[in-house]
Amino acid sequence: MLAGGVGGSRFVRGLREELRRRAARAEPRPGASVPPDQPTPDDQVSVVVNTGDDVWLAGVRLMPDFDSLLYALAGVNDAERGWGRAGESERVAAELREWGVGWPWFTLGDLDLGTHLARTSWLREGLTPSEIGERLQRRWPLGVHLLPATDTEVDTWVEIAEPTDDGRRELHFQEWWTRHRASLPASAFRQRNIAEARPAPGVVEAIQQADVVLLAPSNPVVSIGTITAIPGIADALRATEARVVGVSPIIGGKVVRGMADACLAAIGVETDAAAVARHYGGRANGGLLDGWLVDEADAAAVAALEASGLRAHAAPLWMRDPDTSAAVAGAALDLASALRPA
Repeated sequence: MLAGGVGGSRFVRGLREELRRRAARAEPRPGASVPPDQPTPDDQVSVVVNTGDDVWLAGVRLMPDFDSLLYALAGVNDAERGWGRAGESERVAAELREWGVGWPWFTLGDLDLGTHLARTSWLREGLTPSEIGERLQRRWPLGVHLLPATDTEVDTWVEIAEPTDDGRRELHFQEWWTRHRASLPASAFRQRNIAEARPAPGVVEAIQQADVVLLAPSNPVVSIGTITAIPGIADALRATEARVVGVSPIIGGKVVRGMADACLAAIGVETDAAAVARHYGGRANGGLLDGWLVDEADAAAVAALEASGLRAHAAPLWMRDPDTSAAVAGAALDLASALRPA
């Protein structure tokens, strides 16, 4: 799977739950005894995680999407806020503000800061982000394998259509997204060092060896778009023998979460499920997708998408709880199965 952070984590958890349920329903192998609530050997899920949101702040390296997935899959995330750790305190952040360090509008929780300090320490010892990701995943049983998209720093910068009050025309994505809530019209998104970046170890192999590749309903521009812009990843998607199915992040002309509409507008793509599918493109025409899952509210778009050569299907896509999230993942897997050659 290719995924961003908060929205991607809901879908990944749904997929994990759906695979566990399918494994529990399947005939057990001779001599096998696997509790249905535990990941089985068949739950081989690799998640390629967006790294374009990463940033250096207060001297530490933040990887927000990776950490959101890590915490959510471990069950230690703050489900009410939708980001960070449960049971957080913010004493260190308050002290940093007193010293004028960091961004006063970007709060680092104390538990979360512990992760960033550990990551930064390991980076200074010479470890790569993917090696650090392996260390972080050993702490909790996740049931899936997280892979940073690249070990290269490809932080996203936003080109602003009009200069800010202090004359700047370019902001780090986190400032544009978190401080300004994407309210400043953007004219372009630029991932620094993207041309020199290479997929992290295991990323291309995961795509090549997959039975199914899923594009989570994450931001098509700054999450999935950043992953596929890393040289080698889009080519791997086009070449894999697996069926590639995407799940729409747009329902009834509105974004499911976040401000993806502001990102789509910046690249001239309508906030519409079918428009995002055309943005990704069908593999038959050099794009990335074999299939596209839309919500029932967008069922009218299915016929036109299929006429263009892209298999589409409508199903309920709102992920409100574990059951509905698992159902969305199941629908994506079923669509991928329907696309397999006889």
